[in-house]
Amino acid sequence: MKQITPQILDQLAAQAQASPRRRANHNLHEQLADPIQRLAIAMEPDTYVRPHRHPHTWELLYPLRGRFVVLHFDEGGTVVARTVLGAESAVVENAAGVWHAVLSLDVGGVIFEVKHGPYMPIAPEDYAPWSSAEGTSQAMQLNEWYAQAQCGDVAPR
Repeated sequence: MKQITPQILDQLAAQAQASPRRRANHNLHEQLADPIQRLAIAMEPDTYVRPHRHPHTWELLYPLRGRFVVLHFDEGGTVVARTVLGAESAVVENAAGVWHAVLSLDVGGVIFEVKHGPYMPIAPEDYAPWSSAEGTSQAMQLNEWYAQAQCGDVAPR
């Protein structure tokens, strides 16, 4: 029986807090080649999830602990949909090809993700061209913007 226990959530949150990227994952799928990827991802509020898309798959998100802003964007970086997972929504499904980003609002937040495999790193063309690369000061400004971004707002450049 595969489980994600409260102890695993505690350990995962501690790993994320100690990680330079401020996130950590616990896979339920056994191999990266598995046809369905299932994983818990601990995310601290200061981790940056660069706006991206998955052309080949939908992505289902479910909060295990905490709240998460989920944003959808159009090609130019305008917010076209927004919800707070764990407060306004219990589950979010991002359609294949939709530009999206996620922000953890709470220390110790853990989100559960399900999507088609095999695992594929995000290709350069699947990062939003108007977004900044991880590790830049512009990326951290964008990350902070996520918290208050509303539908119709345009991502800062």
